[in-house]
Order: sequence, then structure tokens, then C-alpha cells
Amino acid sequence: MLTPKQIQAQMALYVQLVDAGDIDGILALYAADATVEDPVGTPVHQGIDAITRFYREGLARSRARASLDGAVRATHNGYGAVPFRVELDWDGRRCSIEVIDVMEFDTEGCIRSMRAYWGEPNLTMRDL
Repeated sequence: MLTPKQIQAQMALYVQLVDAGDIDGILALYAADATVEDPVGTPVHQGIDAITRFYREGLARSRARASLDGAVRATHNGYGAVPFRVELDWDGRRCSIEVIDVMEFDTEGCIRSMRAYWGEPNLTMRDL
């Protein structure tokens, strides 16, 4: 099992990889049978193939930038939460989304599940 410090490091790395647009790096963090629900309440992407499509069709085309928006929280039993801000292109406009991702890690240190908490109140649209 990962220590809380290792979870914090993995989650901070995730935000850095989103900021860099490194889709392959992001995918390498996930277990083969992982799930992604982004945002919570939308259909779950199950397995690495579905997760790959999710990131390549969304993040890769959005010119996303990401930065931490607070401390990464971590437990002693494989869970963590990270508040961050994502700036991206959406429907021809630039926007900012305040997100909290909650992740569960397996014993190998891979992400088993990621749930992104954000909604309309956390979305600010601007002109490009």
C-alpha cells in the first residue's frame, strides 16, 4: 500500500502531467481495469481503452493548463483528493474549471478509480 506521502506525490504528478498535456504520462498512472468518472454523475469510463479515448478526445484537444489549488490530501488506505484549476478551450471559448479529483490507488501505486468533482458553479467561461 502506498504511504500518504506517495499518494500526494502521485496526485501532484497527475496535475503536472495534465498541465504538460502528457496524455501517455497520465495513462501510465492508471491500472488496466481503472475507472474514470469526470464529472461525477456522468457515464463511467471503464478500463484503459475507454480511459485512453476520454483523455485523447478531451484533454488532448483542449489546450489545457492545470495548477494545484490547495494541498493534496491523502489517507493511509490508498485514497487521496487534489484540488486544482484547469484552464482549457471548450466550445470555442476559454474556460476555467475548479476541480477536486478523488482517487483510489491499488497496492502497486496505480490509480484504480478517479472521480472528478465539479459542475456549472465551478466553471467560468471567457472569450478567447
